[in-house]
Amino acid sequence: MKVFVIVPAAGLGTRMASPSAAQSRKKASSKQFKELGGVPILVHTLRKFAAAPAVYEIIVALRKDEIAGFRTQVEKQYPEILSKRLQMVEGGEHRQDSVANALARTAADPEDIVLVHDAVRPFVTPEIIGNVIEAAHKHGAAIAGWPAVDTVKQVERTAEGALIKATIPRASIVMAQTPQGFRYDILKKAFDDAVTDGFLGTDEASLIERASLPVVVVMGSPRNIKITTPADMELAEFYLHHEDGNRH
Repeated sequence: MKVFVIVPAAGLGTRMASPSAAQSRKKASSKQFKELGGVPILVHTLRKFAAAPAVYEIIVALRKDEIAGFRTQVEKQYPEILSKRLQMVEGGEHRQDSVANALARTAADPEDIVLVHDAVRPFVTPEIIGNVIEAAHKHGAAIAGWPAVDTVKQVERTAEGALIKATIPRASIVMAQTPQGFRYDILKKAFDDAVTDGFLGTDEASLIERASLPVVVVMGSPRNIKITTPADMELAEFYLHHEDGNRH
C-alpha cells in the first residue's frame, strides 16, 4: 500500500489580503506563500508530509503562473521536501478541480491511500497523519476532526439578518480538519460521479458522504488550524514559536 498526498494550493487567499488587494484577482495575495517565521506556510505544510515515513508521493496543485517559481524555490532553499516524489500540477478554479487534476496525475492502485490536506494547515502532527492513514486503510474513508467547543445555532437568513431556528447539540458536531484520507478507488469514483452530476462539494468527504459511504472521524487537534485571516497568522506565529521551542 502506497500513500499519496494531494495539497491543493491554487487559492487566491483574498481573506488574508489587504482590502485593496482583495479588490483585484491579479493583486490578491496567495496566503499559502505568506511567510511564517521566514518560511512560506506551504513549505511548513509540505515538510510535515515529507517527514512522514508512510508517504510515497506528494502532489501540489498550484496556479499555473506560480509553478515554475515555487519549483525553483524548493530546489534551492527547501530540498528536504524533495526527499519524497514531488509533483506540481496546475490547479483549477475550485478546490475540487485542483484535487481532480492532482488525482489524474496520481499513479495509484485501487487499495492505495490518498490524503488531501489544506495548504495552509501547517501544524498537522505525525500522529494525526498516521491515524488518518490507518483509519482510511481500515474503513475506506476518514478525516481528522475536532469536537465543537462553541454552542452551534442553526439559522435562517432574512433581510433583517439571521434568525435562530434551532440549537444543535455539540455532542453531535465536529469541526472538519485535514488531512482527509481515502482509498484511491473510492475517492476516484466519488470524483467521477460528482463530475457526471455537476456536483461541487465543500470538501472531499462530502463527495463520499454523497455516495452514502461511511466516513470515520479520527481525533485532530485544536492546533491543527487553517490559516485564513490575519488573526490566524498571529496565532500561527505563537504556535510556531512553541513548536520550535520544543525542538531545543
